[in-house]
Amino acid sequence: MNEVMQSVGDFFRYIWNQILSIGFADIMDILIVSILVYYVISFVRQRRAGRLALGIFAILLIMWISDFVGLNALNYILEMLFDVGLIALIVIFQPELRSALEKMGGNFRNLKNITEGQERRDQKIIDELCVAAKELSASRTGALIVLERNTRLGDEIRTGVEVDAAVNKHLIENIFYDKAPLHDGALIIREGRIHACGCFLPLSGNPNLPNELGTRHRAGLGVSEISDAFVIIVSEETGSISIAKNGEFDRNVDPRVLKHRLINEFGLNREKKKSLIKRMGGEKG
Repeated sequence: MNEVMQSVGDFFRYIWNQILSIGFADIMDILIVSILVYYVISFVRQRRAGRLALGIFAILLIMWISDFVGLNALNYILEMLFDVGLIALIVIFQPELRSALEKMGGNFRNLKNITEGQERRDQKIIDELCVAAKELSASRTGALIVLERNTRLGDEIRTGVEVDAAVNKHLIENIFYDKAPLHDGALIIREGRIHACGCFLPLSGNPNLPNELGTRHRAGLGVSEISDAFVIIVSEETGSISIAKNGEFDRNVDPRVLKHRLINEFGLNREKKKSLIKRMGGEKG
């Protein structure tokens, strides 16, 4: 028992001595590495390159295992492949890497906390989106609205025109007006603001989709297949509202159902949900 207690004491003394030995250079080292890791993660998320990062990690893991167990030929091939692959990645992502380096001196954004002000903003966004969808549906104006969530849609945003405006029903209706130059593309909402419009989205390759669904619906479903985005689609032919999420469709959605789904997506607290749902009950479909 005494030996166990002595071992535990030695362990904690070792940890304490290590903490005391941390100097200014060590703190700066940790800080710089943390900043670099932050920028690498931001770069990957902005360009939806998570699978590419996992592939590189898998190659590194196989290289380590092959070296450990003595698979020399496999280890040599993987090392050559990794060296060539790194050069290829630098060439492919040259514009993105340049842009990321140019922003290195910019301000850092703090993680957002859920506050009362943000909840009021989310309520307003929900109201504006639902009213816009209802009016677009009534006028049979085609629309494709993408609410970005955790998966960044940087590649899709670059195909359109950046707007950076508050979510407003009048602006949404003007963007999708059939004589407007950007009405055929998608509108992408990022962090509670209209970030870009006129964006091109990847089309779904699902062979089981009904033939009557056009490009707008296939694009909405396609972006929901490759990301966790919440997509609102208004049909130009019928005026029906559809929701796409996780590669699945909900068609012919009532505006009240749309509002209920948006409330859940925004993750408002229980009291706010009850308040909004109560207001929904007093609205006419």
